[in-house]
Amino acid sequence: MKNIIVIPARYHSTRLPGKPMVQISGRSMLQRVWAIAKAAQNIDEIFIATDDQRIQDHAQSFGAQVIMTDPSYPTGTDRVHAAVSQLNQKPEIIINLQGDAALTPPWIIQDLIDGMIQDNNAAMATLATQLTWQKYDELVKSKITSKSSGTTVTFDKDGYALYFSKSIIPFVRNRDESTPFSPVFKHIGIYGYRFDALEKFVSLAQTPLEKVESLEQLRMLENGIKIKVVQAELKGRTMWSVDCHEDVKKVEEIIAKEGELAAF
Repeated sequence: MKNIIVIPARYHSTRLPGKPMVQISGRSMLQRVWAIAKAAQNIDEIFIATDDQRIQDHAQSFGAQVIMTDPSYPTGTDRVHAAVSQLNQKPEIIINLQGDAALTPPWIIQDLIDGMIQDNNAAMATLATQLTWQKYDELVKSKITSKSSGTTVTFDKDGYALYFSKSIIPFVRNRDESTPFSPVFKHIGIYGYRFDALEKFVSLAQTPLEKVESLEQLRMLENGIKIKVVQAELKGRTMWSVDCHEDVKKVEEIIAKEGELAAF
């Protein structure tokens, strides 16, 4: 076993109970995420990690492999680690693909895998996409009403993260519109780990900046552990996570407009 995807899925959600099993254009959200994972290349196995029998039964109904975990784990990352720890053969690369990421283009998962394969020093990696000036303006506008919407990231010349923030970084003092792209990169919350890094991550206590920003990846940076930032191209696709019933309708509208991302 070399490279795997683990999809953490919890039944209980305050705003949308039974979220993984919510129907989106005729398929459950969980099946959609699983199908997207299957469409990515260089993946040897895909597992759904859950603590709920209903999710296990549903996942197995469409052919998914399921690993049951303890319900006490506080985060999806802890659940992913618990699932991988049960495997007899530890994988080389582990992708943590959130169970509500129903509009994730499979090729950006591929970008993440390829980035870690190409850089053997990358113990942990994640994705970011460069914002056009239009998308930058949209993000600035969204911050007026929802300050925590959207995370940005800066990185060094070798592509390793300097900082993640709910604020827009870097601050754009002088706007250069001779190029269509702003200097701002929006973080995409998909992570890749080597097993030792994942094990290290869950062993660490929360850190000050992690608590301030409510961004758990800062725990690694504050402990001196580098995170590779792989640049991804969305190719015109819209990403949208599902947190409430209104999001379900929005995702269905996007699928109707842009088409399916994976075959069923």
